[in-house]
Amino acid sequence: MKNRIDLSKYQVRTDLIIENIDKDLNKNNINTKVINDDLKVTTINVDDKLMGKLNKKIGTYITIEFSDITNHEDRVNVGDVFIEQVRLLIDKLGISEDDTCLVLGLGNKNSTADSLGPLVVDKILVTRHLFELGTNVKEGIRSVAAISPGVMATTGIETYDVIISLINKIKPKFLIVIDSLASSSIDRINKTIQLTDTGIHPGSGVGNNRREISLDTIGIPVIAIGVPTVVESTIIVSDTINYLFKHLSYIKNNYQMNKLIFTHNKDYLDSVSDDLSLAEKKEISGMLGELSDAAKRNLISEVLTSLDYNMIVTPKEIDFLIDNLGKVIAKGIDKSLHKVIDN
Repeated sequence: MKNRIDLSKYQVRTDLIIENIDKDLNKNNINTKVINDDLKVTTINVDDKLMGKLNKKIGTYITIEFSDITNHEDRVNVGDVFIEQVRLLIDKLGISEDDTCLVLGLGNKNSTADSLGPLVVDKILVTRHLFELGTNVKEGIRSVAAISPGVMATTGIETYDVIISLINKIKPKFLIVIDSLASSSIDRINKTIQLTDTGIHPGSGVGNNRREISLDTIGIPVIAIGVPTVVESTIIVSDTINYLFKHLSYIKNNYQMNKLIFTHNKDYLDSVSDDLSLAEKKEISGMLGELSDAAKRNLISEVLTSLDYNMIVTPKEIDFLIDNLGKVIAKGIDKSLHKVIDN
């Protein structure tokens, strides 16, 4: 067909490996553990066969999914799971209790959605100076340094160059990197923590690739921790259309029973599926109703990108959410690095 639009160049951005999984993926590489209705952990082991398929490096990827982190009980539950998974990665990498750690908080502290890394670093227990000064440090406390190098737009220095200089000077045995990520689902924003032993590409989720930080590039193990805090306008529009279909499906199946329940949250939509026929979807939204989810997102992206309206956005409660996430991650890192910390 002439004048066919090439949608392949309008791909939705995501940093999360779990959003690249398809139904045909070998289940031997995936392990999902459901903690409760609101919390689950998915571990994906990428081998040489999956590397090309998922466009991810060989290694372990852990995804912690939760529904809320705004109250104390949820923070404790998520924090306990997070600590367990960080410790598993530390053990997997063969890191000993005496190995010095450098914690690196990537991002821009002046932009709330990108401030997770610097916020975590501000809350980290740093101890390296105690060892350097010859202080009698309690057994079970590790030597830890922490820094937020800023972003290249404000410092004029590549993050990789800052890290290499620090490594050459203080010689840590391993690195923990915290960064904000991008998601291809509005459901995951501020509700997912990804951990991996493969390192990180700063800024990749928003199309601002910086040099990779990993064992291959800096010579020491790297544990990367990230939370999706932003999403493209394309995703919001596409997901809204899907929610519309579910909403109309719910109405169709319940209107005769006079049991319609509309709430101020999406719980009622989570309990039903989209069982509208292709003909019904086409009647509602025309040709758009016939498209697959992937084709629909690519088409919306093509339109918004062409107009320069495909914005990167974040929830209005981002300040509150980032603060809570920062507390969970900082406390979890402290407990994972220092065996004597209980609270």
